[in-house]
Amino acid sequence: MPIISPASFPAACVSAALARALSLQTDILLMDEPFGALDEQTRMILGEDLSVLLAATHKTIVFVTHSLGEAVFLADRVAVFSARPGTIKQVITVDEPHPRKPEFVMSEKFTKLRNQLYGLLHDEIRKTMSAEIAPPATPGALS
Repeated sequence: MPIISPASFPAACVSAALARALSLQTDILLMDEPFGALDEQTRMILGEDLSVLLAATHKTIVFVTHSLGEAVFLADRVAVFSARPGTIKQVITVDEPHPRKPEFVMSEKFTKLRNQLYGLLHDEIRKTMSAEIAPPATPGALS
């Protein structure tokens, strides 16, 4: 009999939600941060499982994530958004077949793609932070 600890509940819930979503009779799914509440190790395993399911079902998934590694591992294309207002700044193609192997994460190709995403996002994050920190403009003040 398997031992189920409270720590495994989030992963079990995400696994069940993932299976339920993939069983829907639709070609396109939207998944907004489905692994967000999970620890990194569980995210990796579920990401591998999702890659296998993508290869088997051929569904299109719009997958929202803030994890660069998760984006590279799961996506065929990654849309990088600009700072406010959010527009698509660039689309990066990940030319690696599904199912993706765990070794892909340690490859030079993966690292280059992740670094490219980091470079694109870094400037956007700085723009957002600068706008949030800047004092509001005073009407009539000299600039």
